[in-house]
Amino acid sequence: QVQLVESGGGLVQPGWSLTLSCAAEGTFSGINDMGWYRQAPGKDRELVAEITSSGNTKYADSVKGRFTISRDNAKNTVYLQMNSLKLEDTAVYYCTGEVRRRVMGVMTVGDYWGQGRQVTVSS
Repeated sequence: QVQLVESGGGLVQPGWSLTLSCAAEGTFSGINDMGWYRQAPGKDRELVAEITSSGNTKYADSVKGRFTISRDNAKNTVYLQMNSLKLEDTAVYYCTGEVRRRVMGVMTVGDYWGQGRQVTVSS
């Protein structure tokens, strides 16, 4: 089985910084794209940032210039550095990964999600 285990998050004031981490655990062959989504109360889950296995990145317009996604392929871990946090960044943040596993000799690809971490920006 595969699990994505998140850490980080918490309560900060506007303008502060936070880092989220997400490590893939279990037995698998590798991970393609990894990313971070968030869901604020009463809103749909939205993409925050994503990164390919080769390091190409994509960001939501609302976080460009403030958030940085990175990954350590040797550690199967993805990070989200969040700077200049705003009130509207308050949400539960979820990591996701496209994980390759060999099942009964067949290579499969599946999407896995972390459990979610609360980020609250409040003055």
